[in-house]
Amino acid sequence: MNPRGLEISSAQRIAENGFISAIGNTPLIRLKKLSEETGCEILGKAEFQNPGGSVKDRAAYYVVKDAEERGLLKPGGTVVEGTAGNTGIGLAHVCRSKGYKLVIFMPNTQSQGKIDLLRLLGAEVYPVPAVAYDNPENYNHQATRYAEERENCVWTNQFDNVANRQAHIETTGPEIWAQTQGKVDAFTCASGTAGTIAGVTRYLKEISGGRVKCYVADPPGSVIYGYVSSHGKELGSRQGSSITEGIGQGRITSNLAPDVDLLDGALQISDAKSIEMVYRCLDEEGLYLGASSCLNVAAARDLALKLGPGNTVVTILCDGAYRYADRLFSKKWLHEKGLWEHVPERLRGYAVLD
Repeated sequence: MNPRGLEISSAQRIAENGFISAIGNTPLIRLKKLSEETGCEILGKAEFQNPGGSVKDRAAYYVVKDAEERGLLKPGGTVVEGTAGNTGIGLAHVCRSKGYKLVIFMPNTQSQGKIDLLRLLGAEVYPVPAVAYDNPENYNHQATRYAEERENCVWTNQFDNVANRQAHIETTGPEIWAQTQGKVDAFTCASGTAGTIAGVTRYLKEISGGRVKCYVADPPGSVIYGYVSSHGKELGSRQGSSITEGIGQGRITSNLAPDVDLLDGALQISDAKSIEMVYRCLDEEGLYLGASSCLNVAAARDLALKLGPGNTVVTILCDGAYRYADRLFSKKWLHEKGLWEHVPERLRGYAVLD
């Protein structure tokens, strides 16, 4: 066996508690081309290597663990969440591995593919009318009521359950610090529930004595950029939309609130930058990443340019492009979204879908 293979093998461990033991300890991948361009070390934490395929495996495990520890969830119980994305997938895996039933409420605007995948993973799925959060029939409120009306049933409340944030204080942040041997200079990623950006920021600020710079990345249509840039003076309202999924927000969640003042700033990343990076990461790095991951990469590049050469900048590669390929690599969809012209001409051959 070659020396590199032995090194990797010795670094791994047996996941003795099954699925949940395999969550985390993902590698940092040096993004070679962007590092060369900026004169910085740009590193992406490969969260797509979690067993459920995304960074949300961490939060899913921690919100379930928290419910168990507080006596809210007992053997044979039911977990309920309102989600249309990776949190639901992570919860489905965690619940199956621990013997819990999972019930998911989601807007009925979501693709049949997402519904089918969650059902395939053992979840009971209720697609409900897509209405605003202040409407009592919003999917999150329906999830809450479902849990309240049943015994041994818990709503995990991913946006405002700070066990989500704790997952990243206890795991993601320490991993980044250890992997860089404390030489990380800056961290950036987007905010959806805000568990990742808040938890990692809290840990890195504390362990470094405030030295590490932390910036939240934000897509169009979200209020976080304006709020952070105005130092909390201007929340505003959501205007516009983005092709990215699971990130951007119209309010300050309970996960973000304790740590928002620790942020050094915010970076607004357009869909044009995100889609360009989808194709660049595939071509230049061999990384097949979703749009949210590539928004993070674009933010890391912008932050590296802002800070100047010689800095080490870390971001989160949330998940792969496998669930988004029918859009991200479709010429028709890219034209409809006005994004075709932002795909570098030399890379348009990757858009193989009509």
